[in-house]
Amino acid sequence: MDSRFRKRMALRRKFHILRTLTSSKSVKKSSIVMDAFLYIYKLKLKLEAIQREYSKLMNYTQEVKVEKINGKGFMIRVSCKKGEDILVSILEAFEQMGLNVVQARVSCNYGFGMEAIVEAEDQALDVRAVTEAVLKAIEKPGGDEA
Repeated sequence: MDSRFRKRMALRRKFHILRTLTSSKSVKKSSIVMDAFLYIYKLKLKLEAIQREYSKLMNYTQEVKVEKINGKGFMIRVSCKKGEDILVSILEAFEQMGLNVVQARVSCNYGFGMEAIVEAEDQALDVRAVTEAVLKAIEKPGGDEA
């Protein structure tokens, strides 16, 4: 009789702990168990969402968009994985092409992102040439150390 009572009390204690962990308002054992299953399912969904976000950040795609604006200016948008000296490489490429940076915004939170407005000293530059130069600068490992 005493062992049954101890087992019942231990089971009641475990249900109380389960009810507390899942923030369940239920009193019935079956409802507490269902609330626990629901709680575990929600945690699983949150974990999957975090894993998707993580894999998205790890597989950050490389993207370069260049638009011609007002005659000899260009709007350049770059997004790629973080790396060493990406900004330096891009600015060196601008300098080699005779582009002057008018305005730039750079972000390095999850990946490298840059939005810049540049003006060409030479009118002969086109969008394709600027895009290729920026792509080469991004793919350059570690920048020039000459």
